[in-house]
Amino acid sequence: RDRVREAVEEAGLTEVPRLEEKLNLLATIAQLAPLLGLLGTVLGFIGTFYSMHDSGLHAPVSTLSQGVWHALVCTAAGLAVAIPAHAGYNYLVSRVNSIVLDMERAATEIVNIVSEGVK
Repeated sequence: RDRVREAVEEAGLTEVPRLEEKLNLLATIAQLAPLLGLLGTVLGFIGTFYSMHDSGLHAPVSTLSQGVWHALVCTAAGLAVAIPAHAGYNYLVSRVNSIVLDMERAATEIVNIVSEGVK
């Protein structure tokens, strides 16, 4: 019974990493996308203030709005990537947990069936 249990656990331990191997990449994308959007936002506002500095008190609205537009596009792009990536990560983690739970139940059933046949 113990050898069967060890064999089933070993088989499970080799399969679980295969299920989780790409989840770290998805989590990293979900975490970095808003930061990259924020970086673009900051760079856009830096451009806006640089344009204001060059133009003085009479900066045209088009010059200022270009930097703000750049900042908002970067923010939206970062969030557009991060939100689905985070949602997908959470969904896949719950699926992996469900599969692992099913594997553990099946392993227990296998051990019980094999040990009943030995008696």
